[in-house]
Amino acid sequence: MNPTQRLHALGQSLWLDNISRRLLDDGTLRRYIDEYSVTGLTSNPTIFDEAIGAGDTYDASIREKAIAGQAGEALFVELALEDLRRAADIFKPIFDATDRVDGWVSMEVSPLLAGDTAGSVYSAAQIYRQAGRANLFVKIPGTPAGIPAIEESIFAGVPVNVTLLFSREQYLAAAEAYLRGIERRLAAGLDARVGSVASVFVSRWDRAVGDKVPAPLQNKLGIAIAGRTYRAYRELLASPRWRKLEAAGAQPQRLLWGSTGTKDPALSPTLYVEALAAPDTINTMPEKTLLALAERGQASNVLADDGGDAEPLLQQFAQAGVNVDQLAVQLQDEGAQAFVKSWTSLMQRIAEKSEMLADSAAGSR
Repeated sequence: MNPTQRLHALGQSLWLDNISRRLLDDGTLRRYIDEYSVTGLTSNPTIFDEAIGAGDTYDASIREKAIAGQAGEALFVELALEDLRRAADIFKPIFDATDRVDGWVSMEVSPLLAGDTAGSVYSAAQIYRQAGRANLFVKIPGTPAGIPAIEESIFAGVPVNVTLLFSREQYLAAAEAYLRGIERRLAAGLDARVGSVASVFVSRWDRAVGDKVPAPLQNKLGIAIAGRTYRAYRELLASPRWRKLEAAGAQPQRLLWGSTGTKDPALSPTLYVEALAAPDTINTMPEKTLLALAERGQASNVLADDGGDAEPLLQQFAQAGVNVDQLAVQLQDEGAQAFVKSWTSLMQRIAEKSEMLADSAAGSR
């Protein structure tokens, strides 16, 4: 049993933090499912920008849509959904076998909507309807404007992957939105089962503090924050409020570890994955991290329900001058801005390719 299979046996889902037409066309995704126990995937504007910019794989689809009059965001959404529908169909047997717990793919609302509650609710519903796949999450950021959008989307029956969460407090706000949405559905006589995950980003904490903290604390802040959040997750699942919803048919909003790849070549590529092995969670990781885990990773330790040594470590960070509450807000703001930058680049790439390919088609007639 390789390390990825051991994590799967532990009860942790491994999702791929990537999608491209290449992965679908050449059978790589199918192989990751069969050999590495991958049971879902996530996407974001940066991933699609890189995929579309890498060669001519998407050119025929872009040309066809541009000639048909599609442009900008509308063209991109349909282009992305072509890939995500295929991936969702590949994962559908897992989705069915796990009773809708696993086997999901994710598509993000425009990052330009991070501060627009009504716009996020409308866009999430539109993307889910257009996708036509039950096992597709719509990603909504857990920003102050995103939290009410998450509640409304859950109430409307739209599965939500809450993204850009960085702290226990941000996670609990997202969990509260999910719970309220489910409670409102039950009060309205609706089905309590609406899928959701809450994505907590890990490695960006350590990149943010870097060498500003003593050497013994370096590369430990993200894991400590994750441990604190995992304790809150476990406490919520044991709460009377959740037990009542579970008895009514609701499924847990699963905790997802995101941003678990390492950038520093001096660090183990599986640092965050090995530290965050935990039942009833998801780890979504880049291909590089997945392959490193399968080839030489260790999966012997399990994160304690109480977060292990998270709190003593966080006290040491506080003594070193790190204000995690302020930094969590900063990281969320920076993450939202980074996605806007990627989105802008993506829209520019789509526009340039559309014009070039449409002109080329017209010239060949």
